Amino acid sequence: MTEVKGNYDALKLQNQVCFPLYACSKELVRQYGPYLKELNLTYTQYIVMMVLWEKENVSSRELAACTHLDYGTLTPVLKRLDQAGYLTRQRAAEDERLLTLTLTEKGRALKTSAVSIPPAIAACMGLTAEEFAALYALTYKALKHMEEREI
Repeated sequence: MTEVKGNYDALKLQNQVCFPLYACSKELVRQYGPYLKELNLTYTQYIVMMVLWEKENVSSRELAACTHLDYGTLTPVLKRLDQAGYLTRQRAAEDERLLTLTLTEKGRALKTSAVSIPPAIAACMGLTAEEFAALYALTYKALKHMEEREI
């Protein structure tokens, strides 16, 4: 059987939007590495801390929704952040399956050390402010659409 040229163009790696998104995401996390090492945080811990720096007090359900992380991923991350003294975990009175997470003073102090990270990462991407805003908007648009789809 002979292939009709072009039948499989959609399967070429160079024609996939998912691949550059994947590769860029992987590289972006790698770029964060030196900055987060100074804070003794993993990228996932950093994401959790950003939510807490913004909200100070959050339920585990709300945190999972904000970070797009499941409980299996969050549980060890929260445990380590608690052990490091950056947050406290308490069972919610209304639902013992949920945790209430509260930023500690030590966690608040870490925010000062982290404030230089976003501009450094933005600079490494080599995008203009307009390109950065467009990338942000399109990425979240695609994410929202995919999350709303029935599979």
